[in-house]
Amino acid sequence: MLKSNVLKEIQRSMVTSFLETIILAKLRNSIPLSSYDVIAFVHRKFGFLISPGTVYSLMYSMERKGLLRGIEVQGKRTYTLTDKGVETINVILEAKVQIQMFMGAILDVDKAIPPLLSQ
Repeated sequence: MLKSNVLKEIQRSMVTSFLETIILAKLRNSIPLSSYDVIAFVHRKFGFLISPGTVYSLMYSMERKGLLRGIEVQGKRTYTLTDKGVETINVILEAKVQIQMFMGAILDVDKAIPPLLSQ
C-alpha cells in the first residue's frame, strides 16, 4: 500500500511539474483546448484531477509568454499553439532522449548529470 501511494504522489508531482509540456504536447495536434479539456485529459490519462485554478492560471501564463493564443467563443476560452509554442514543443521533443537521461541521472545521484543540450 505504501509503495502504491508513494508512486501515485510521485506521478502527481511530475504531472504537475510538467503540466506546461503536457499542454504543449496535447495542443500540437492542432485541436483547440479549453482549461476544462486539459483537466479532463489529465484525469483520463493519469487518473487524478488537478485544480482548475492551477490549469487556468498556467494557461493564462502560457498565453502571456506567447506560447498559446486564446480565443473566447460563447463564453468558453480555447487555446491553440502560437509559432513560439510550436517551436518550444519541437525543441522539447527533439531533446526527449536527453531529458530521459537527465531524469535517470536525478535518480542515480552518484553519476554526473549530463547537459540537456549540446553547447
